[in-house]
Amino acid sequence: MFDFILSHFYWFWIFIFVLAVLIEAVTFALTTVWAAISALLMVFFSMTHLPIRWQIVIFLVITIALIVFTRPFAIKKLKLGKTKTNIDTLEGQEVLVEKKIAPFAKGEVKAKNGVFWAAVSEDGSEISRGEVCVVKSVDGNTLKVAKK
Repeated sequence: MFDFILSHFYWFWIFIFVLAVLIEAVTFALTTVWAAISALLMVFFSMTHLPIRWQIVIFLVITIALIVFTRPFAIKKLKLGKTKTNIDTLEGQEVLVEKKIAPFAKGEVKAKNGVFWAAVSEDGSEISRGEVCVVKSVDGNTLKVAKK
């Protein structure tokens, strides 16, 4: 019986492959896809009748190597983790102050696309209505601006 299991151990790796693909399809975390690739490779390694412990070691080494060396590149290329919104495009953009910005009070600025945003001065200074400012950063839905 044990010889039969060893001679058909590739089914175990096919099961691991399918399981990893299903988990990746549900989570989109880009982690179990590397285990799926390793399991697919292990299907072929298992046909060489390599001992199970070495198959598991090779599987773990390949999986860890793929995660360490290819995951950061894949995340960068696929642009995972951060969804750009319209507020992310505002940094560096010029805006017009529509309501005076005071040291302890939010003002209001108008972006080039005509949208009004709450704003505070980056350095805490007062900025009067009608001045053009540059967006330095975004904090929630409030823009931190500085005089141009």
